[in-house]
Amino acid sequence: MRPHPQPAILPRRDAARDPLLPYLDAVRQGLLMIDRTGLVVMANAPARQLLAGLTVTLRVQAAAIPLLRALRDGTAPSRRAVLRNLRHALARRQPAMFEVRRRDHTVQVEVRPRAEDGWVVTLEDVSTRKATEARADAMARRDPLTGLPNRLLLRERLAEALARLARTGECCALLLIDLDRFKPVNDTLGHPVGDALLETVADRLRSTVRPTDTVARIGGDEFVILQAGIRDASGTQALARRVVDLIGRTYMVEGHLLTIGASVGVALAPEDGTDADKLLKNADLALYRAKLDGRSTYRFFEPEMDARMQTRRKLELDMRQALARREFQLHFQPQLQLASGTLIGCEALIRWRHPERGLVSPLDFIPLAEEIGLIVPIGEWVLRQACRDAMTWPDHMSVAVNVSPAQFKSDRLVETIISALAGSGLPARRLEVEITEGVLLQENEKTLQTLHRLRELGVRVSMDDFGTGYSSLSYLRSFPFDKIKIDRSFVKDLTSKPDGEAIIRAIAGLGKSLGMTTVAEGVETAEQMQRIRLEGCTDVQGYLISKPVPAEDLRQVFAGFPQA
Repeated sequence: MRPHPQPAILPRRDAARDPLLPYLDAVRQGLLMIDRTGLVVMANAPARQLLAGLTVTLRVQAAAIPLLRALRDGTAPSRRAVLRNLRHALARRQPAMFEVRRRDHTVQVEVRPRAEDGWVVTLEDVSTRKATEARADAMARRDPLTGLPNRLLLRERLAEALARLARTGECCALLLIDLDRFKPVNDTLGHPVGDALLETVADRLRSTVRPTDTVARIGGDEFVILQAGIRDASGTQALARRVVDLIGRTYMVEGHLLTIGASVGVALAPEDGTDADKLLKNADLALYRAKLDGRSTYRFFEPEMDARMQTRRKLELDMRQALARREFQLHFQPQLQLASGTLIGCEALIRWRHPERGLVSPLDFIPLAEEIGLIVPIGEWVLRQACRDAMTWPDHMSVAVNVSPAQFKSDRLVETIISALAGSGLPARRLEVEITEGVLLQENEKTLQTLHRLRELGVRVSMDDFGTGYSSLSYLRSFPFDKIKIDRSFVKDLTSKPDGEAIIRAIAGLGKSLGMTTVAEGVETAEQMQRIRLEGCTDVQGYLISKPVPAEDLRQVFAGFPQA
């Protein structure tokens, strides 16, 4: 490069000779006026301050050189490239903009040609703005609670890892982690305790990975580990095992002794995908499998998982349309009163007649309906249809309808029942609502209020699957149920386990002392019914009496029993 002319100090114009200078000194930006010969004819105070310590030649072409020399850190643009672009812009009289990064601040320089020849150069200290933007950028990539990378930064790190995979063949793994039993902690002890627990979990996860790995929090209780530079699946398996073990250890948080767990889904690159979306999806499928297999465990992605999920997804879509298409139907299983030998009611059981699959068992679609939130509208349909069907039965017969915990938690339950009774004309005394202990485990006070509202309406309430939970007796004390339904597992044990009769005898005796009817479910043989009669049960239900049948077939079933 040719030597440039000897630099001169920026001229400071006298205010008396340049009356505008005091006003220009008051503006925030630095301002240089350069004539067509390259002479600096005006420099305001901010410009002189920003260029303090630098020398600037009188020719514009050389004036950029001292500024470029101030670009000392490696992140600044190339001096040669900036100078080349600046000279090109000046030669064509086009605007140019670049940054000068000095020791402790950054100056943004903009050069614009004047219409009457010459140039105007503005200089602005953007250090504060750059620092604010850098902090905001860093915060946008961090989880505010735990300080871990968030979904955005995880995506960037994952993109870098996949780029290394394509470039060097370096493999990586994605571990998707979901905390088990975290929601009850959050709901019962409050969000401050839940947040403190999440921070402790984050610390434990940090402690189990290498500096080259990334731990991120991408949701409420969802974490991800990006394991870089793996050689085979054994290292990832060991990490997944450590995560399950470490997260499952007891916590002491704000005076509370807490126990949670972790379910982990693992996807490997390149085996399970070479792009971020596919890896995250496959890790999620593996996580779903880990939850199905009992939680607090880990599972690696397998191609079959995707096929199963596609089947599940199709089932979900079909179920969302089934109500509108009227594909659901009710079957009814009669209940027999042992003392009189007459039928006293029926339990409503939902079935799904799929146009392609045929009759779908509730075991196949009810858990999915509960998971995706469809159980509430489906349950409302069951209530309304069961009440309409029961109106065609003899007046003494009742209809029993199962109500899921999700339905019971809905604020619309009582109103739905009132509407179903009013719309069908069925007396409230002929409707029986069956609940399980799962209903009573949630929001105890609100649940009891709802139960008492149902009792005030005249609706009867029974506890289903009695004896299979943890606190059945305490529930019987908290609310006077009309009926106890003995779970079919105890009836089945009558012939195989010696304590079967004792359990049924105890439940029947408890029901009698509390003034509650006791119904034994799953009665399939005459021997079972005889033993149940001897133990004191009042009613029975099962295949011995009748299988569940469609509403149109009930008249024939009713005809086979004495009328009340």
